[in-house]
Amino acid sequence: YAEFDRIRDNPDIDIVYIVLPNSLHAEYSIRAAQAGKHVMCEKPMAVSVAECQAMIAACAKAGRKLMIGYRSRFEPYNRLAIELARSGHVGPTRIITAEHGFPIKAGQWRLDKPLSGGGSMMDIGIYSLNAARYLTGEEPVEVSAIASTDRSDPRFATVEDRINFMLRFPSGIIANCVSSYSSAHNGYRVIGTQGWIDMEPATQYSGQTMMIRKDGVTAPRSLPAPTKNQFAAQLDHLPECIANGTAPIVAGEEGLADLRVIEAIYRSAAEHRSVSLTA
Repeated sequence: YAEFDRIRDNPDIDIVYIVLPNSLHAEYSIRAAQAGKHVMCEKPMAVSVAECQAMIAACAKAGRKLMIGYRSRFEPYNRLAIELARSGHVGPTRIITAEHGFPIKAGQWRLDKPLSGGGSMMDIGIYSLNAARYLTGEEPVEVSAIASTDRSDPRFATVEDRINFMLRFPSGIIANCVSSYSSAHNGYRVIGTQGWIDMEPATQYSGQTMMIRKDGVTAPRSLPAPTKNQFAAQLDHLPECIANGTAPIVAGEEGLADLRVIEAIYRSAAEHRSVSLTA
C-alpha cells in the first residue's frame, strides 16, 4: 500500500475495488480517483456522512464513477421483491420488517471501532436499513432507535451489539428493523393491505427463498437459476456503466443516504429520542 498511488502509471488498471476495513474506505477511494481510476467500494461506504461526501466529490472532480457494493441489488429475488413491493402486488405497503444478525466471533477487526466505525449497525444492520429503503423506493423522514449491549462481553468493548430501529417514510410506511451481533436471522417481510411478501433468507450469499400471501393464499415464488450470481452481476455492472456512460444503480449517493440514516440511528439510540431526517 505504500506505493498504491503508482497505479496512476498503469493504464491496465481501470477500476479499484476497495475492500479494506471501513475506516480506510474514504482514503483509498479518494486516492484511487485521484489516480484516475473508477471506484467500487464495499459497504458501508465510509464511517461518516462527511467522508461519503468527500468520496463523491473526489470522483466527480476526477471524472470517475463511484459504485458501492450493495450486491443484493443484483440478486434476482431481491430485484423481484422490489418490483412486487413498489407495484403494490399485495396492496399498498403499510409495514416492513427487516431483521439481520449473526453471533459474531471474537478477534475480528469489525469489533474494533477505529477500524469499523461501529458495531452491528455498520456491518449487518445496514442490510435491514438498505432493504427498507429499496423496498419502499423512499427516504425515511424520521428514525427512532434503541440499543442493547452487554459491555461485560469482551467482543463489545468498543462497539454496539443490538440496535432495533424504526423508520417512518413519507408515504406513511413504517419499517421495523433489527441489527444484531448476538442473534441469527436474515430476512424481511413487506406487508400490504392484501397480504405479504416474505424473504427468508433474504440477503445471504445464496439460497434466497420467497413466500407470498395474497387474498388468503400462501405460496412460494420460485425463479429460474440465474445465468450469473449476484457477485458476478455486481462486478459486471460498473464496467457496463463506464462503457455506456450511465450511472450505477448503487452510486455513491446510495451509500451516502445509508450513512445519513445510520448517523441518525446512533444519535436516536444515544439520546433516547426520535430524530427527524428532513432537511
